Amino acid sequence: ATSLHLGNHEEAIEDCDIALLYNPTYIKALLRRCTAKEHIEDTEGALQDAKKAYELDPTNSVARKNVARLEKIEQERLEKLKEETMGKLKDLGNSILGNFGLSLDNFAAVQDPNTGGYSISFNQNK
Repeated sequence: ATSLHLGNHEEAIEDCDIALLYNPTYIKALLRRCTAKEHIEDTEGALQDAKKAYELDPTNSVARKNVARLEKIEQERLEKLKEETMGKLKDLGNSILGNFGLSLDNFAAVQDPNTGGYSISFNQNK
């Protein structure tokens, strides 16, 4: 707890890891490690710890609030990562298609709401 309050987040994580080796159901250690992981921007790990604490004690309001808050942050992070990845893939595709006088803008992908599959069409005039 002291390491966490002093801002030594890596040390706090190690301390919590040791405490959890001795007692895997120690909710305070899970929540402290959750906080420390969030401070080092490991929201995925923080969310796992919060979920584990909430699973062990569904009446724990701190765990419940952390799960709800971190799920939102993690969704935003994953959405941003997805957008960055798609942008990089589009750039890569355009660099390859540029050799043939084409661009990904020449293609349109439409998702079928029933099956979830995609239909890709080509439009040369773009």
